[in-house]
Amino acid sequence: MQQTKIFNRLSVKAKRKKLRNQATKAEKILWYYLRGKNLAGYKFRRQQSIGPYIVDFYCPRLKLVIEVDGDSHFLDEAIEYDRKRQKYIESFGTKFLRFTNLEIYENIDEVLEEILRYIHKPPITPS
Repeated sequence: MQQTKIFNRLSVKAKRKKLRNQATKAEKILWYYLRGKNLAGYKFRRQQSIGPYIVDFYCPRLKLVIEVDGDSHFLDEAIEYDRKRQKYIESFGTKFLRFTNLEIYENIDEVLEEILRYIHKPPITPS
């Protein structure tokens, strides 16, 4: 019950749909590889809401957010907003991977390798 109040809230459904329909070129490229369990059999969702925020891609099984950052993310006010947003989302045990548009355009294979390294890394267990 609690998760439905935090994840994929109905109150932002129209906004999520609008963001999916207006995806950036970099988001479309990455989505091509993530959709339909194409990457190591893991299901990713586009424009998933977590609390009051919407993330680019989310894998519920891994509790992994993948963000694609364009130029606007490097402005001072955007950096602070992203920091606050990420801290809030990580409070649910979620992890982040961030990639720039340029990384996706120029080296999609390395981006996919980094995601796969995260997926296949052994879990950390306390000794």
